[in-house]
Amino acid sequence: MTVTIYHNPRCSKSRQTLALLREHGIEPDIVEYLKTPPAPSELKRIIDQLELSPRQLMRTGEVEYKDNDLAEESLDDQALIQAMCDHPRVIQRPIVIAGDRARIGRPPEAVLDILP
Repeated sequence: MTVTIYHNPRCSKSRQTLALLREHGIEPDIVEYLKTPPAPSELKRIIDQLELSPRQLMRTGEVEYKDNDLAEESLDDQALIQAMCDHPRVIQRPIVIAGDRARIGRPPEAVLDILP
């Protein structure tokens, strides 16, 4: 089973989650999503795997969230997904995907229940 981490190397939780995966003998595929943001269809699939709404996956404290008025309640899911693809810094991190299951690594141990 392939394990993928959507990783920001500058984020301590992301680094801790990557280290935890490696401690469990897993060398995941690493996607530095700030450099290579997901396509809207890929992000939609991830959101479905996380069993969250797009808004629940957003980091509301980021400057990009405020500057782009992403708190606006009239924005539908498609608009929020597109905004996350356009401004990936607002995506919660890290995200670990193992098979058809996904978890946000906050805390890092949250990913353990989906590992092979």
